[in-house]
Amino acid sequence: MTSPPILDAHDVRRLALARGGLLRPKWTGLPERATGRGRRARRAALTILDRFGYLQLDTVSIAGARSHTLVLLSRLEGFPAELGEALLQPGEPLFEYWGHQASWMPMDLYPVFAFRRRRFRRHPWWGDIIGAHRTLSRDILGRIRKEGPLRSADLEGKDGGGWWAHKPAKKVVSALWSSGRLAVRERRNFQRSFDLAERVIPPEVRGKDYSTARALPVLLLRALEGHGWATTGTLAATWQLRNMRQEITSALKQLAGEKRVLPCVLDEGSGRRVRGWVRPEDLALAHRLRRVRPRRDRGVLLSPFDPVLWDRKRVRRLFDFDQILEIFKPAPERVYGYYCLPVLAGENLIGRVDLKADRRRGHLEILSLRYESTGTARAGSAEERAAVESALERYEGAVGLRRGRVAGAGRPARTGSWG
Repeated sequence: MTSPPILDAHDVRRLALARGGLLRPKWTGLPERATGRGRRARRAALTILDRFGYLQLDTVSIAGARSHTLVLLSRLEGFPAELGEALLQPGEPLFEYWGHQASWMPMDLYPVFAFRRRRFRRHPWWGDIIGAHRTLSRDILGRIRKEGPLRSADLEGKDGGGWWAHKPAKKVVSALWSSGRLAVRERRNFQRSFDLAERVIPPEVRGKDYSTARALPVLLLRALEGHGWATTGTLAATWQLRNMRQEITSALKQLAGEKRVLPCVLDEGSGRRVRGWVRPEDLALAHRLRRVRPRRDRGVLLSPFDPVLWDRKRVRRLFDFDQILEIFKPAPERVYGYYCLPVLAGENLIGRVDLKADRRRGHLEILSLRYESTGTARAGSAEERAAVESALERYEGAVGLRRGRVAGAGRPARTGSWG
């Protein structure tokens, strides 16, 4: 039996950045600029989304943009931030559903998630809530069929009553969406508009529902395309494939038999080896990337939910970086800040910045900056300071804000060397 190929952490890290769209287009095969607000910028964004198969949604906008927009801004220089909020529109090849989390995904994956819609006929949190509220479910579907797409605000009514005043209604609508009876038609001001699935999803797509056995190879391969190299656990977590170990093992065996994926070992050093998977073309890419030296004095801010960052164990393994989200911690217990954006410079995560946008004044307040090299807010090397400065300049231009003063400091926040 042939031994599986071996990659080290440097190989896997660069491969992750290449497949993640964070190196030059020569290595990523993705665009790096998207100016204007027309079809060209939208196509560039859809190309990024298609690489991963999802764009995770998040409501937090304190930094000046929500996570899904941050992912696009970090990869597409010149991308208009407001377009990141408006990608899901009628006629666009996207749908919203439970992917990694609640996500926008390419329309070609809609049939693949038929197994999840079938499973969610009995909601994972609320059980058979549709069956328990048949009249309410029928009335909601009837109203949408008659009146057209409805937002939660539409359902509330002028007097604050209406359907949403009925306690189970929000859960019923969510369950109707999760089970595939409803679909999200669009979002405006990040508020979802629900419509009947047959009026949102093209009929040629709705007629191609996949079985679980057919869907899993598609999803696992799509996950691997975005990661480069990954463990079975990371591939499963990409799509929240819980309690499906046997099915996942069978799907990976099928893909390996078709030579579409290869077992591949990550050598962490000191005798530690981790089994994972890689596509043959990405194994070849990893070898070519060994001669790449990414520029270390240019930086970019990443979303804490970036596809390269959400797997904390993987991030620690590849970048020696502890990706912590402290939103739910009381303020005195936070080490880094409320909603920190990691700073990528070259192939390293060199620090994290906690930002607060003040749209009224047009300011971007820097609440904290921590360099990994020092473990403190004190200045890193000249190269690191230059990288942080370039990351902040790019970001403030993207979100249309200018830096104010660093919280607790008495000088303008311009150099990235705050202490």
